[in-house]
Amino acid sequence: MKLTIEGLNNTIDIERLFNAFFSFENEETNIEANIIIRDETVSIAIYKDNEKVYYVNKTVIDDKKENKRMIKRSLFKGLVCSTQKVLPWGIITGIRPIKIPIGLLKKGYTEEAVRKELKEQYLITDDKINMMLNIAKEELKVLSRYHERDYSIYIGIPFCPTRCLYCSFPSYPIDQSLDISDLYLEALEKEITFVANRYKKKQLKTLYIGGGTPTTLTEKQLEKLINIIKAKLDLSQLDEWTVEAGRPDSINFNKLRTLKEAGVTRISINPQSMNQETLNRIGRKHTTLDIEKAFKDARTLGFDNINMDLIIGLPQETSNEVENTLKQVKRLDPDSITIHSLAIKKGSQLKEELDDYNQISNKEIIKIQSLIQDYVKEKDLIPYYLYRQKKIVGNLENVGYAKKDKISRYNILIMEEQQTIIGMGAGAITKMVDSKNNKINRIENVKNVNDYINRIDEMINRKQAL
Repeated sequence: MKLTIEGLNNTIDIERLFNAFFSFENEETNIEANIIIRDETVSIAIYKDNEKVYYVNKTVIDDKKENKRMIKRSLFKGLVCSTQKVLPWGIITGIRPIKIPIGLLKKGYTEEAVRKELKEQYLITDDKINMMLNIAKEELKVLSRYHERDYSIYIGIPFCPTRCLYCSFPSYPIDQSLDISDLYLEALEKEITFVANRYKKKQLKTLYIGGGTPTTLTEKQLEKLINIIKAKLDLSQLDEWTVEAGRPDSINFNKLRTLKEAGVTRISINPQSMNQETLNRIGRKHTTLDIEKAFKDARTLGFDNINMDLIIGLPQETSNEVENTLKQVKRLDPDSITIHSLAIKKGSQLKEELDDYNQISNKEIIKIQSLIQDYVKEKDLIPYYLYRQKKIVGNLENVGYAKKDKISRYNILIMEEQQTIIGMGAGAITKMVDSKNNKINRIENVKNVNDYINRIDEMINRKQAL
């Protein structure tokens, strides 16, 4: 496959659209697309096996955004003809598609007008449009209760029991990091102290501790982190406090009790799969029984908002394995589930070993989607947030489903970027919302743990500069 573009700048989204038609192809695909802009005319030609199978001429549109969208629509239609594939997300390549219907609804568009825009301008399928509108309406309910003058916090703990096959996050196996984890908490305390003082006149609304796996910390370290947070930050206006207790092999009753007594309102216990062979294959050093025990311990302690993450498209899994996972999760009855489609990320072991695994077929993906929809309908879960990634299985999406009163506010705030979120810890990103100037200022912390510890004053100065 080959894409040639002449006469156009900033073509990354066009390249991503083209590549989306050929994700995870095992066989050589002999398709070539040429996009040429010359003398106020856009010509698009597609060749298959050196034979022209699609050609169109369009007049250049003065509005650059509209012109780009027109080119993408024409390319999309040509690739559908030549590959016999239909991408359900149409020409959208961004990771936050719900921003589109939210923006239109805020402008006063009716639901029907939004549907028409998404179908005609973006070529999105009806089922995805329905999902987008449902999520947009749920998100708007939450967003209406929050203001730019408030803020949220993300704290990253970059340690894990082991590194999963698919992971590209900055995470460090805890058995190789015991000597620096205490130093990391000391640096983190310094950053938390600065943020607490800097934002003491603002109301902290949501707090999210992620990673890595925060519960990889020892009981003593976890208690120390909680005590730092409670001593430094004003939690009196907090609506939601989430902790990723993701890996069952990092959880015990005492750690869960520490979180519950501290006032944590929401936790995630993430099996990813309930098939033992898959867990072994992807490097998860725990059993399905460990997952069940951790979940039941959390319920015993009174946690009434538990999320579980699942991944579809894991190596060697088919709809049969996903069906088994959903059956076992159904027995546990979490308050929300987040369905991730496997993304082949740069820096992950899976990226290096991709050729060793059979990729899931579109037929299997359709079966899996049906199984998921049956599950969420039976459990009365609604979709409430969504995001997409590059190189994602089936060109699909990641969706959070929850009981109506268990929606994660933080997840919506981080997706829609309408409130400042301060990121602390190695690899954390701060996004400061400036609605008056219609921009978001990003401040990134270094990813390497040793660099974070040694350069903590610099990380603080980066925040102070804004």
